[in-house]
Amino acid sequence: MIALIMCGGRGTRMGGGQEKLLLRYKKPIIQHVISALEESGCFSRTVCATSPNGPRTAAFVKDLGIEVVETPGVGYVEDLAGALKSFKEPVFVVSGDLALLDAEVVKTIVALYDGRRPWTSILVSRKFLGMAGIRPEYVVRYGNEECGYTGISIVNPMEVEEMRHVQESYVVINDRRVAVNLNTRKDWELLGTA
Repeated sequence: MIALIMCGGRGTRMGGGQEKLLLRYKKPIIQHVISALEESGCFSRTVCATSPNGPRTAAFVKDLGIEVVETPGVGYVEDLAGALKSFKEPVFVVSGDLALLDAEVVKTIVALYDGRRPWTSILVSRKFLGMAGIRPEYVVRYGNEECGYTGISIVNPMEVEEMRHVQESYVVINDRRVAVNLNTRKDWELLGTA
């Protein structure tokens, strides 16, 4: 399995001039994600999907020795579709802004992977997010509850062509380590209380 970190967004909702993934929470946000993936021992390689939107982030991960796949930076779905074309084995896709991600929760998610499903997304219940003071951006109904996306999916790129509709399966993991995405200033404040 390959780890693919999506780190080509603009980060405009954060405001300010610094690239979001280089903001420091003990160390740069992107470095927390890289460390979690590498320390898990679950992946044959770690790749960062970068774009022209984050030139300093791209340079930073290259300096760490991380493999990079360049995307056009036109949008998450488009960039992910382009990046997935580079791979022939299952891909653990993760947003580069999950500063609380650690190796243990990564191992838990990988262990839950069912290779018969082309796309599995990790969700957090809306109730859990509300208790944590987090407002989900995208909500999906799963079972009898509303859930928010975490930015983590496991995808079989050989079964997903041009991001056409595939049957998405879900796993709910109510855990702050996958719930706290750094998208807004409020998220940054919540991160400071973690």
